[in-house]
Amino acid sequence: MENSYNIDHIIKVILQDYDKGRDVDKMDAFAQPDKKAIEDITNKLLNVIFPGYYRDKFYKSFNDRNRISVLIEDVIYNLEKQITIALNYHKDFEDTDEQLRKNAARHLTSAFGERIPVIREYVDTDVQATFDGDPAAYGKEEIVLCYPGLLATTINRIAHELFLLKVPFIPRMMTEYAHSRTGIDIHPGATIGKYFMIDHGTGVVVGETSIIGANVKVYQGVTIGALSTKGGQALKGAKRHPTIEDNVTLYSGASILGGQTVIGHDSIIGSNCFITASVPPQTRVTIRNQELLYKDGNGKECTSDEFHQGACWGTP
Repeated sequence: MENSYNIDHIIKVILQDYDKGRDVDKMDAFAQPDKKAIEDITNKLLNVIFPGYYRDKFYKSFNDRNRISVLIEDVIYNLEKQITIALNYHKDFEDTDEQLRKNAARHLTSAFGERIPVIREYVDTDVQATFDGDPAAYGKEEIVLCYPGLLATTINRIAHELFLLKVPFIPRMMTEYAHSRTGIDIHPGATIGKYFMIDHGTGVVVGETSIIGANVKVYQGVTIGALSTKGGQALKGAKRHPTIEDNVTLYSGASILGGQTVIGHDSIIGSNCFITASVPPQTRVTIRNQELLYKDGNGKECTSDEFHQGACWGTP
């Protein structure tokens, strides 16, 4: 059977489409950080953070410290390479020679490496908070190996340090990698205190300028977001996301919105609450229960109170 299409014509049409000078027409694949390389660096950094939990597929040694030393050297070397590329998009390094970017990348990578002990200190508190807050956890090993909330939080703590160093692209690539793996979307710009716990986690969103205190517990489906983004790029740099003070619990489906919104310390925000104004400390916010209406197969109705009092069909 003859081909019903002309492949040469199709190729010509597509190649001509690349000549329109749009953002999607960019052809230089080596002018930005390598997504797969960043994912590999992220996974190796997880191994550095938790040296006894993640299997090492690359470096075999009978001495654990030697193995980790080689791993750290690998991470630092490859992170520096990716930061060098990313600095093409930093306003201070546009149109500069590569050696200048390499020197800056070496400085930034060194500064990040020295922050790893601090990252580990915070992550250790997150493990403890998750263990203390979840009766379904049978051990801290289970939390490290299984819990998506801890994984997303750990990657965010790594990315946040690079964000503070003003490294372009790479912090967001790391947190979006965590997002794809866990369903938890935390911007690397968010500031998060110690003993942070995300329970279940799916659907959690934390915006760039959020500030979260210590001992905060967040359940699935919570949004800590902007009240409005219709201003677009004009809002860049403004505080668009809430502040959550210490010892706050945000239950599933709660939405806390707005840069001026502060949830005071020791408060509890109940499920599905929609908060756009500040809440004083030690406040409990809940939605009044809606009344349930019961119907039998014939359409006979029974109120919730009647049902629970045993005044309806099939009730004791």
